[in-house]
Amino acid sequence: MKKGTDNNAINRRAFLRRAVDVAACTGFALGAGLGPVREFLSGSGARGGCAFGDEKKNADGKEAGYYDKRDDGEVKCNLCFRECLLPLDTLGTCRVRINRGGVLYSLVHGRAGAQQIDPIEKEPVFHMLPGSTIFCTGTAGCNFRCKFCHNWEMSQRKAQEVSSTDRAPADVVANALKNKCRSVSFTYNEPVVFIEYMCEIASAAREKGLGVVVHSNGAISSEPLGDVISLASAFTIDLKAFTEKFYKDVCAARLRSVLESLEQIRKSEVHLEIVNLVIPTLNDNIADVKKMCAWIVGTLGKDVPLHFNRFGPAYKLKNLPMTPVKTLDACHDAARGAGLEFVYVGNCPGHKANSTHCPKCGAKAIERNHFEVKSVKIKDGKCESCGHAIPGVWRL
Repeated sequence: MKKGTDNNAINRRAFLRRAVDVAACTGFALGAGLGPVREFLSGSGARGGCAFGDEKKNADGKEAGYYDKRDDGEVKCNLCFRECLLPLDTLGTCRVRINRGGVLYSLVHGRAGAQQIDPIEKEPVFHMLPGSTIFCTGTAGCNFRCKFCHNWEMSQRKAQEVSSTDRAPADVVANALKNKCRSVSFTYNEPVVFIEYMCEIASAAREKGLGVVVHSNGAISSEPLGDVISLASAFTIDLKAFTEKFYKDVCAARLRSVLESLEQIRKSEVHLEIVNLVIPTLNDNIADVKKMCAWIVGTLGKDVPLHFNRFGPAYKLKNLPMTPVKTLDACHDAARGAGLEFVYVGNCPGHKANSTHCPKCGAKAIERNHFEVKSVKIKDGKCESCGHAIPGVWRL
């Protein structure tokens, strides 16, 4: 990770130490291309950045990291695949990081745009502390431009366009504990765009014995992802489709960067679950679904939980219908046929694939109706009926 001084890097250990210290103290409008968005707050600028900087703040936010200084005051963000090159007074694609005076700042550090208590199943995370609650935090901004985003009022807005509240990392954790949540979660918008804030909260949460859940689009560079992995208990990654065309046309993003992140997370052995929102006519081709499932089995493993979620008309895709249940069933059957052991159907309360079944004996290990957990028959991480190991985070 690089700080705002020429070619002076802060290594991962220093990053994490600083995050823990602060936690303790504080108690694209894109066209065909994939470059930075041209949005300016004031003054002159041209083109349209991140991890951890000094603890100083100014009117422009908190100094970020994972960036390099360039000539003429430009900075290059290294947080995700976009690698935004930012002239002075210019926002990155995420709309919440800005170059001020040759220094990259986060405009959303300590500024929660949404905080809510949810069942962990809503994330969705089905193989971690079933029936528990999570304390969720999100901010403005995202590095994708998904046309179907259900949280576009936050994710597709600049920091100053979202009503936010000052929440120090220690306050977030205190609220989680007060409300008897067993984990904190980063969700609603893409958490990579507020990585400094996320890591400080996560550090404070781990110190208090809480779990850490990260729900991400997966488009994050290897070094910052490694820093998040070191603090996370579980990831939920949106694998939005299995074609570059979908990612380019519907999300203004890239599939390859997401696949690389999935591989890195899986190799770390931090718990991983994958979500695929099935959108009629756009990513519901069963041949592509089969290819995706074959890749998951061959690259990540057959025991990675996969959720096929039902699409509902939203944002720029209000013209499309809800996903037919028969389409979700076909996706489920394709995944099981490919060898995946834990395949779920979401946003369909009462569907038989809401529940977790033991892949060995077929017993219902966790019975669910949508987000409601009705029974858990897993003991010490194993099916109570046959003793088969069920992957997940069953205790902290």
